[in-house]
Amino acid sequence: MLNWLWAPLSGLPQHHIESWAYWHARCMVLAWGVLLPTGALVARYFKVMPHQRWPEELDNRAWWYAHLGLQWSGVLAMTVGLLFAWGQGGRASSAALWHAATGWMVLALGWLQPMAGLVRGSKGGPPGTDRRGDHYDMTVHRRWFERLHKCMGWAAVLAAVGVIALGLWMADAPRWMPLALAAWWLMLAFMAARWQMQGRCIDTYQAIWGPDPVHPGNRRRPIGWGVRRPLERTSSDPT
Repeated sequence: MLNWLWAPLSGLPQHHIESWAYWHARCMVLAWGVLLPTGALVARYFKVMPHQRWPEELDNRAWWYAHLGLQWSGVLAMTVGLLFAWGQGGRASSAALWHAATGWMVLALGWLQPMAGLVRGSKGGPPGTDRRGDHYDMTVHRRWFERLHKCMGWAAVLAAVGVIALGLWMADAPRWMPLALAAWWLMLAFMAARWQMQGRCIDTYQAIWGPDPVHPGNRRRPIGWGVRRPLERTSSDPT
């Protein structure tokens, strides 16, 4: 069994790739197979932590720091991976050309995410704070940022699965590698489904400012699929 797992996908007796390809693959799998999808799940399901006393305790930024650290680490890893492969495309096969083309698309989406984050607008806050802000007021600028950021981020993560799979096939990787990655991705998908059913995909706006309708963003529908608002208070509520 161990011999079968260590054997290349092609079944040939030996597996050998150039050192640049080896490190390119390692960096890209680390970035797109581990760091970036984990960061995306943290942002989707941990805006309110499991033991947080919400809505008494608001704006727990643990998810934000984790998301930021994972995404920037992933972007750095994928950039290093690109540098390992830079200039190595001579006499490339059609599969390699397809891998490069789709890889560039995924890389572009990956770089756009932190760049878009830098122009997401101001935060603002309720009365008594810096009240004017794109997020607190849910301006058109902020609404479009959230739509594009979420759509492009998840599209990049899903597309990366195919790009990585093609890369492993081209490299004639040992069988244990795609099996381990498939098991990891299935585990992430299982946990995502579980957290979704538990109602952990909470609206960012309410996670930060709470459910009171005095906040202007609570008068708009949350942005994104499956995003919930645990409490929907009306202005007539005594609390």
